Amino acid sequence: MRRDVRVDGVVQGVGFRPYVHALATRLRLAGRVGNDVAGVFVEVEGAPEDVGEFLASLARDAPPLAHIEHVHVHEAPPAGAQGFEIALSDAHGARNTLVSADSATCEDCLRELFDPADRRHRYPFVNCTNCGPRFTIVRDVPYDRPLTTMAGFPMCGPCRAEYEDPRDRGFHAQPTCCPDCGPTLSLGEAVDPLAEAVRRLRRGEVLAVKGLGGYHLAVAASHPTAAATLRARKHREDKPFAVMCADVEQARGLCRVDEQSLRDLTSRRRPIVLMPRLGDAPVAGAVAPGNRYLGLLLPYTPLHHLLLRDLGEPIVLTSGNRSEEPIAYRDAEPLADIADAVLDHNRPVHIRTDDSVVRAGTLLRRSRGYAPEPVTLARPCRRPVLACGAELKNTFCLAKDDHAFVSHHIGDLENLQTYRSFTEGIEHFSRLFDVTPRVVAHDLHPEYLSTKYAHGLADSPDGVELVGVQHHHAHIASCLADNREAGPVIGVAFDGTGYGPDGTIWGGEFLIASLTGFERIGHLAPVPMPGGAAAVRQPWRMAAAYLGDSVPGWRPEWDAVIAMARNGVNSPLTSSAGRLFDAAAALLAVRDEINYEGQAAVELEQLADPTVQDAYPVRVDDLIVQGIDLLHAILSDRGAPRPVIAARFHNGVAAAILAACVQARDRSRLSTVALSGGVFQNVLLLTRTAELLADNGFRVLTHRRVPANDGGISLGQAAISACR
Repeated sequence: MRRDVRVDGVVQGVGFRPYVHALATRLRLAGRVGNDVAGVFVEVEGAPEDVGEFLASLARDAPPLAHIEHVHVHEAPPAGAQGFEIALSDAHGARNTLVSADSATCEDCLRELFDPADRRHRYPFVNCTNCGPRFTIVRDVPYDRPLTTMAGFPMCGPCRAEYEDPRDRGFHAQPTCCPDCGPTLSLGEAVDPLAEAVRRLRRGEVLAVKGLGGYHLAVAASHPTAAATLRARKHREDKPFAVMCADVEQARGLCRVDEQSLRDLTSRRRPIVLMPRLGDAPVAGAVAPGNRYLGLLLPYTPLHHLLLRDLGEPIVLTSGNRSEEPIAYRDAEPLADIADAVLDHNRPVHIRTDDSVVRAGTLLRRSRGYAPEPVTLARPCRRPVLACGAELKNTFCLAKDDHAFVSHHIGDLENLQTYRSFTEGIEHFSRLFDVTPRVVAHDLHPEYLSTKYAHGLADSPDGVELVGVQHHHAHIASCLADNREAGPVIGVAFDGTGYGPDGTIWGGEFLIASLTGFERIGHLAPVPMPGGAAAVRQPWRMAAAYLGDSVPGWRPEWDAVIAMARNGVNSPLTSSAGRLFDAAAALLAVRDEINYEGQAAVELEQLADPTVQDAYPVRVDDLIVQGIDLLHAILSDRGAPRPVIAARFHNGVAAAILAACVQARDRSRLSTVALSGGVFQNVLLLTRTAELLADNGFRVLTHRRVPANDGGISLGQAAISACR
């Protein structure tokens, strides 16, 4: 008997063809397997029981990086095929295949890397069908070497022999290479680039290192001045640097590693994982000044493994860029005034990709290791969609059928370089996934560059339908899409800022929301933002706006700022939860001025004592939360330790959310709550809120596959547009 099989999903670049070849050969079946623009096709014939076993095993025993969505089987007349082969790829037709994310070096490749008898001993580009670069080297589909950035490295004889040998683990590994034919490492004129890199790190120099998705900047984490030098050159005042450790044992010497963090740290995705730092962690003070957490990651390329092993201590590894610019990836020229030397290689990076960031199992930044794997939508798109995302922490999303392709992290769209990265990324995804948008979704804020880009597409000759999506509706829709639900739900969208249709700045919102619409039913009581954007940079201004002259000012400008707020001069109204946290942080002398987004709230959470259970009372009248009650409670509780006060504030916010949701349930009869927005990156607040809601009979939805912050906005925009 014969069967023609079509396999959809992440089945290219994951060793699926070699796997099918081995399975069919073991079962004495004839036929062929190949890649095309839609996925993998298989033609198999033989004894009925063997074909049955083949079909039963196909998805069950698939390679570790594969993700099979559908297996379509059709009867076909036997063709009398002899033997089983891997066919030439077919590049014709509409693209529907999925592309694998980059994956950390597997154990088999590590054994090869460190085996003195192996011909790839200490070769920094070892990879196989189960690991290595994928998304960052793919130029087009189907996934074959000529359509990757490995096209410029013809295989040598031994590599070609392994590639063609079904018994070899290098069988049909597209990026396979070795010291004789593959990419090479360089560091200026150094004969041994790796040894020279280690010498420079030990001397305290700043080293640019080319990785999978671009350049990083590295220094020895314990060197007394290296991190401070890097911070000064990069113009990055306080924001913590990530630290790469050689292994889990080294990580345990820096942080408290719980089970969830261990799973994330050692996963094939290898994100940066935020964990509580140990008091005696041997890292320089400039690595994470004033921060109780460290962001750790383990090596995910052979080069990283070699560098960490040879150095013998952790390194700072941060994105290779000046602050606010995208990561450098084509060459290290943008880093010339930051790095003392460049540990380079000649394998091109096709698409720049930052490291992903995880905390307590929750994504804060979704990029390398995750992108471009799709999110499956609860409701398929009727027409192809481009969602342009937000201004900060931008991602875009292309969607067709039931797949939403959320991009890698782009960054803040506040300069030309990042905007160019945004537009280039859209062009690459559109080609890779064969999406020509007919609907373009955007934020309602007219000055966002992402919004302006969308309007520019509407003016193009092709023409598209524009869909404006309110920022906080997009947050809740993102959480719904993340959980494959359509709503309606009670949506709690807490963040720093978002354009409100009423002309105010929203950010502490209670919505009745679904993928088809929303109603604002409650919010934090609005207060002025004296100075507008200045109130974001200087949290004490928000304390002044909330409290007015009920407390004596502790700054010379205090009375002037109160007057500005009272008179409405450059003081837009806001219901932002982020600004409420800023005010609390200022009152507790945590942070008067910030150097990166959310710094005051981050440090306020870190100050809080998680063992404290009692909460400050707060009025919730007809779904309007009086945030000022929490600040008055802080003032009246000045005799308590600051960690206790910070915890009571967090618990009070959680209790206020519960009270508002109970009122919303009474009004709407809904009992499912979706929590979204950047404020819910706060693990203490998220945990307390979810527990309170669950204890009071609510079903709680939180984010799992995309961030709760603005990095998830594009998914929400796409999900809403798919339903219109």
